[in-house]
Amino acid sequence: MCTKRILAAWFGAHFFLVTAVCFSDICSLVARSLTILPSALDRYAREGELAGEWASGKKMPASNPVRRTIATYLDAAGSQAGYSFFAPNIPGYHRLILELYHDDGRVEYESPHVSGKAAALRLDSLLDRLANPRYEPLREVVIKMLAFSVWQGRPDVKRIRASFGTVNQPGINEFEHRRRESFQPLFTFDFSLRTEDNH
Repeated sequence: MCTKRILAAWFGAHFFLVTAVCFSDICSLVARSLTILPSALDRYAREGELAGEWASGKKMPASNPVRRTIATYLDAAGSQAGYSFFAPNIPGYHRLILELYHDDGRVEYESPHVSGKAAALRLDSLLDRLANPRYEPLREVVIKMLAFSVWQGRPDVKRIRASFGTVNQPGINEFEHRRRESFQPLFTFDFSLRTEDNH
């Protein structure tokens, strides 16, 4: 009899947590206007998202043992993200835009080039990781290496400004008004690629 109660309690806790995660995830999509639901529901969806985060322990301090236990369990159960993970929403992504300043005053705009689909996927993954605060010490070095690879084919470029940022897809309402994706710069680096000859 005791075993049945333990299993029933575990069953109840498991589906409570799965429901909280999914509810929070769905409310997050509604709050960001990524569904066909009217924008009048955005405020309620934000409140629902917060309620789901509280219920799943995400609003507790990171060092809280209850939060860590819940997070470990959800990771082990494969339920750390709601099922909107499979929804056909296109997430934002990151882009690196290089402004190439030539000797004659021209300015060109480029992005790092790669050959092959596998290399393109690796570059996208690298750019997504560079947005993470954990990679801040490496960010400037990696962006400088990418800028240098573009500069190698253009010896008359004297300076490069690298703008790293997020590309946001238009929401449903914006798409209906024919708005395009928008670029929001997060970091900008200036690289002087050569020094003037001293005569």
